[in-house]
Amino acid sequence: MPRLDLEPKLDYKDVLIRPKRSTLRSRAQVDLNRTFTFRNSGRQWTGVPIIAANMDTVGTFEMANALAQSGLITCIHKHYTFEDWKEFGKANPAVLPSVAVSAGTGQPDLDRVSQVLKEFPEISFVCLDVANGYSEHFVDAVKAVRKAHPAHTIIAGNVVTGEMTEELILAGADIIKVGIGPGSVCTTRRQTGVGYPQLSAVLDCADAAHGLNGHVIADGGCVCPGDVAKGFGAGADFVMLGGMLAGHEESGGETIEENGKLFKQFYGMSSSTAMKRHAGGVAEYRASEGKTVKVPFRGEVAGTVKEILGGIRSTCTYVGAGRLKELSKRTTFIRVTQQINEVFGAAKNEQEETANAAKKPKLINSLS
Repeated sequence: MPRLDLEPKLDYKDVLIRPKRSTLRSRAQVDLNRTFTFRNSGRQWTGVPIIAANMDTVGTFEMANALAQSGLITCIHKHYTFEDWKEFGKANPAVLPSVAVSAGTGQPDLDRVSQVLKEFPEISFVCLDVANGYSEHFVDAVKAVRKAHPAHTIIAGNVVTGEMTEELILAGADIIKVGIGPGSVCTTRRQTGVGYPQLSAVLDCADAAHGLNGHVIADGGCVCPGDVAKGFGAGADFVMLGGMLAGHEESGGETIEENGKLFKQFYGMSSSTAMKRHAGGVAEYRASEGKTVKVPFRGEVAGTVKEILGGIRSTCTYVGAGRLKELSKRTTFIRVTQQINEVFGAAKNEQEETANAAKKPKLINSLS
């Protein structure tokens, strides 16, 4: 018999964080670094727990170089070859502790992961990423990777419920990716009717993971720095970003000029664009579950990182959290019917306008 869960499930857009008395005098007092010891690998990591998604328009080597300077992690997309990895790793050894090698469950992917980890022992993270983390096949893959790489920290997902979070941690994963369908270029919810509002998913999965000394990543659904803060407030140990890091100098995707403005292509990894590029097309037995969009060019990603980190620091000052670690303990969410006042329209993105103004002469010169 079908079941109907009548308890409301919430997204980031459904809540705001209630301010609380604070003794902090300045945003500069807030420490955004976290130190984690991972349950199954036993490894320790310290840094700012924001991760670039393993999409080929986001999780690039260039992005890894830029984000590592601020202590962030990049899940490198799985379509780089071993030769690409060797070239990058030898040229950028200091960045290797801040990247994850990504794979699906196919044997060629897993073989490449083994090659990369053997070549570069400085890499500690492995990201096992599938759209549906509920299959037994995926659980078996996590067990196999744990057996093959007992001292590496395994990121696995995606799921949205507590029981599957526990299942993957017990199978050997250290960090569970949480999110089905919230991404800006994901159409899974439309195509399949399957999903879970992201805020409630993070709350449920974080509670389950922390009970086993595991960790979670809030993956997808963030459209502004306030959403990133809400993810951390809901108990996420890490927040993964795709669309918010797309459109930059370091992002993948084709650069397009239209009517004097610059854009970069951004697409979901289950889109027809991605499947045509990497698999020769959409297989007969499936449908595309992603879309392709043009994102206004935003210049170097350092400006966006500064904006995101500044927003999170400000959140912490509003609730009296001197460290990011304290944010979830200081967070009380309130249900709302309106987030922001847009009577004069959405605010212009100054970074996009500045980047377009600076980039256009360079593009014109390169074409002439």
